[in-house]
Amino acid sequence: MQTVTLLGATGSIGTSALDVIERHPDRYRLHALTAHSSVEKLLALCLKHQPEHAVLGSEEEADQLGAALEAHQVATRVSWGEQALCEVAGAAEVVVAGIVGAAGLMPTLAAVRAGRRVLLANKEALVMSGALFMREVARSGAILLPLDSEHNAIFQCLPREHRGGLERHGITRLLLTASGGPFRDHDRAALAHVTPDQACAHPNWSMGRKISVDSATLMNKGLELIEACWLFDATPDQIDVVVHPQSVIHSMAAYSDGSVLAQLGNPDMRTPIAHALAWPERIDAGVRPLDLFAVARLDFQTPDLESFPCLRLAREAMMTGGTTPAVLNAANEIAVDAFLTGSISFTDIPFVVETVMGRIERRSADELDVILAQDRLARHEARVVIDELAMTAAGG
Repeated sequence: MQTVTLLGATGSIGTSALDVIERHPDRYRLHALTAHSSVEKLLALCLKHQPEHAVLGSEEEADQLGAALEAHQVATRVSWGEQALCEVAGAAEVVVAGIVGAAGLMPTLAAVRAGRRVLLANKEALVMSGALFMREVARSGAILLPLDSEHNAIFQCLPREHRGGLERHGITRLLLTASGGPFRDHDRAALAHVTPDQACAHPNWSMGRKISVDSATLMNKGLELIEACWLFDATPDQIDVVVHPQSVIHSMAAYSDGSVLAQLGNPDMRTPIAHALAWPERIDAGVRPLDLFAVARLDFQTPDLESFPCLRLAREAMMTGGTTPAVLNAANEIAVDAFLTGSISFTDIPFVVETVMGRIERRSADELDVILAQDRLARHEARVVIDELAMTAAGG
């Protein structure tokens, strides 16, 4: 019986993880469930699962949840804020890091520093602080297992010991597959008119709105490229992105003898979650078996970097190194939020990111305080660029 803290319990990763955990009540017990602001959703989960702890983003929301749980005579202890997130992340044996964006960095890092088994869905933690984060993994002895379907697929295709550079293990390339999102056949002119709802309508995966937009711009694949570099000791030029519309092959590893190993399955996050929860064992995930006869065909395309420049920007950020990936991530988060609220267009997202990257000087990413300061600076500068776009549109 292992205790589990689920960071981001009300999101798509949290929902899938809870489904897998419920299938194995003899193996897992929930220590803590967290959410940013979804009081009603977290209340329902606490009533059902009765974890020891629940954490919300603000004191007011925590008070609401605490009063509701007390009325139902549920003994779950409720707290709030980043420090509480870090405490519950460090206290469980297994931590599912499912918080989206930079907000997930500190609690995920707390779990690593405590030497826990960390199931990483929060790619931004590695994008922002890859070198520092991986040093902490090595120092603490934490077990870091990727939950993104692509990285989990690569993990399954590599030798158990794969650190020290790809060449050392006879690996020549990593191939990250991408569905291409809902606009893979659109040209740049058509992309200027897409709506947030259209961008969030992913053809294969059920995800939150922010990550759905990232998938539509291919920024999500760019962030995954950066994450893969840190997870697998790879350089950006050792990683190719392949558009694969069916999302059946989740990623591949090519070897020096000509072999290419691939992990296949239906597009369902419960597969990588079950794999990481039980690794090196295998457990039931509740996923429908893959029917290759029904799939019938597997297609592959080269990504269109002219229409989807975010992938290029992410590769450039990783090649530049230092705090540049953190700047890229911060600017993208602000730009995506502005798009979702109607302040900018879909094609303005890469413009904002590239402009901010050009304005902020690269710094060393060896210290967390420097990384967080650059993150704040990039967010401020992104808002400035968005205001400039609004003035231009208004004729100012």
